[in-house]
Amino acid sequence: MKIALGVSGGVAAYKAAELVRRLQQEKLDVQVVMTRSAQEFVAPLTFAALTGQKVITEMFSAEAGAPANVESAIEHIAVAQRIDLLVIAPATANVLAKLARGIADDFLTTLHLATTAPVVVAPAMNVNMWEHPATQENVEALRARGVRIVEPDEGYLACGMTGAGRLAGVEAIARAVCEVLGIRHDFDGETALVTAGPTCEDLDPVRFLTNRSSGKMGYALADAAGRRGARVILISGPTALEPPAGVELVSVRTTEEMYRAVLERATECTVVIKAAAVADYRPVSPHSKKLDRSRLRARAREAAGQARRLDCGQRRHTRGRRVRPRNQYRLPLRSGWTRAFAAADEQVRRRQPHSRRSPPAAARLAAGAHGRRRPRTRHLI
Repeated sequence: MKIALGVSGGVAAYKAAELVRRLQQEKLDVQVVMTRSAQEFVAPLTFAALTGQKVITEMFSAEAGAPANVESAIEHIAVAQRIDLLVIAPATANVLAKLARGIADDFLTTLHLATTAPVVVAPAMNVNMWEHPATQENVEALRARGVRIVEPDEGYLACGMTGAGRLAGVEAIARAVCEVLGIRHDFDGETALVTAGPTCEDLDPVRFLTNRSSGKMGYALADAAGRRGARVILISGPTALEPPAGVELVSVRTTEEMYRAVLERATECTVVIKAAAVADYRPVSPHSKKLDRSRLRARAREAAGQARRLDCGQRRHTRGRRVRPRNQYRLPLRSGWTRAFAAADEQVRRRQPHSRRSPPAAARLAAGAHGRRRPRTRHLI
């Protein structure tokens, strides 16, 4: 998740550097926006070094000394669209008044109007300024709009007075950010194993069977588990995704490789989430050389004929003794349809023990589909 941290001009601006580090521990991507007054207390270079990103200090200048251009003119819109949360800490009385009245005369206040993301504000100022009716009215107006206000602490202030107005502790602000973003730590001490992505089954050195799984679901689950405090082991098939930060990645290709990796690592895990889209079929034995197209078609016709013979579902009698339907015989590769219909046949046979019809026929009658042909099991080469 990406958040924008607005820093306004106050003595407490130096605490924003510590807040950046604390938010980064929650695996949050932080970009800092500073007002002109904030630069009088902390240099932008400090935040640039901490975040590794550009610190936005002006409304229109793209680079120091560079003329304004289209990109810099709409930068506040671009930032507003890509952030998940706007945090302003510290927020001075001046900034609170601008936010409450909708004034947009610098990058930070313009960003506040342009974004639809949630907003967290941590005020910091002199005790008399904080208790002034105008300030309290502005705070209540922001609360009414859904802005999360982190109340300032009481104590000794930089001006020499004692009372409310100190910037709330870094942990209090970080806790408010986590609550707004829905970040929890209920997986602390857990080890989660997540499978993701597709698997590939080789027919020959050129062709293989797979599916169109992108792996996004499994990667998102791994990222969410990591954010909630778990140690995550991600076993992934071939994807084009970057693994989440802090996640141990185990790359596999085939279903058999994924199966072995899961068995090997499952003993050290307390949570297992299977989100991978493993291949439905695999060849009995991959060919070591590329198959000729004509030969491939011939083998496909041969496999289709074998499927029709083995999966006809007809009942056979041997000296008056019923033999299990052919679709229950072990095939080189069985599909889910075969298992499903075998289970349905077994249930019908139990309900009608004296039926003279074959189990497949009884299953079709029970389903009201007499005369229809069941889906055939597809067999591979």
